[in-house]
Amino acid sequence: MKADRDLIIIGGGGAGLAAAQYAARANLSPLLLEELATGGQALIIDRLENYPGFPEAIPGTELTRLFEEQAVRFGTEIKYTGVQKLTWSDGLFTAHTDDGPLTSLAVILATGAKHRTLGVPGEKEYAGKGVSYCATCDGPFFKGQPMVVVGGGDAACDETAYLAHLSDSVLMLHRRDRLRAQKALAERTLTNPHIQVRFNTELKEIRGNAKVQEVLLLDNKTGKTVAQKTSAVFVFVGSIPQTRVIEGLGVKLDQGGYVETDQRMQTSLRGLFAAGDVRATPFRQLIVAAGEGAIAAHTAAQYIDELKGDAYR
Repeated sequence: MKADRDLIIIGGGGAGLAAAQYAARANLSPLLLEELATGGQALIIDRLENYPGFPEAIPGTELTRLFEEQAVRFGTEIKYTGVQKLTWSDGLFTAHTDDGPLTSLAVILATGAKHRTLGVPGEKEYAGKGVSYCATCDGPFFKGQPMVVVGGGDAACDETAYLAHLSDSVLMLHRRDRLRAQKALAERTLTNPHIQVRFNTELKEIRGNAKVQEVLLLDNKTGKTVAQKTSAVFVFVGSIPQTRVIEGLGVKLDQGGYVETDQRMQTSLRGLFAAGDVRATPFRQLIVAAGEGAIAAHTAAQYIDELKGDAYR
C-alpha cells in the first residue's frame, strides 16, 4: 500500500516547525498536523530574549510565526486537526485524525509537554504577568526582586538555584516536610543563603493588580494563612508529556513518561522519531526543541531514503 505522505509531523511547536522546515528542504513534502495553533509553549512567552539571533526581546508569538512562515515557504503543508492515535502496520504509520486516517513512511512526534498547574485563583489570570513555569525564560525580568517558587523536586531545586543568582530573596514552598529532590540537590538548596525553604506550606491564591503583587499561603500543619509580598511566582510541580497518541505502540518511555530516543532522535520503534519537550531531555528550551527537530528531520530523511533504496553510499 502506498503511503499518503513520506513524513508526517505531529505537533506544531518549535520542534515540529523546525523539523518541518528541514524536512521540506530535504524535499520530503512533510505534512504537519496541529490541533490548535502552531507555536506550542512559546505562545505564552510575552518577551523571548534568549533565542540566538534576536538581541532585542521578541514575543513568542512573533518568533513562531516566523518559524511557520519559513517552513511553509520551503514546502510544508499544515493541517489543523486533532490526532487521536498513531498505529503501525505493514511498514506504514497511520495517524488517525479528526478528519480521517493519513498514512506515512515515517513520523516525527513533537507533541510537547504540558506544565502541571496549581489550579489556584489568580494562576491563570496572571500567567505571563508574574506567574511563570520557566526560570531561565522569565527569571531575568525579576532580577533583584522577591520571588516565590512552588515545588520540591529536582526541577524545582534546579530552577530555584538559577533564580537565587538573580535575587537574594527567593522563597521556596513545599507542601510536605522535606524536599523530594535528590539528596545532594536538596542539600544545596537548603544551604543556599539566598533561598528560604518553607515546608508544609501551600500556595492558595495569587493576587495582584495587572501583575503579581502577593500570594496567600496556607500552613497545612496549623491551618493558618498569611499573605506574602512577591513580584513573581514560579511553578515547578512537574509536567505531563503528551504521549497519548502513541499508546499501544510499545514505545519506550522513561520513568517520567517522556519518550526515550538515541542521539539521532530515533525512538524504540523504527521510523518513529521524537523531538522537543515530549522527549526525555535534560534541558527544555525552545532552542533545544528546534535543534532536536532539525536532527529528527535529517534522520527521518535518511530512514526514508533507505526504505526507497535511495540511500547515499
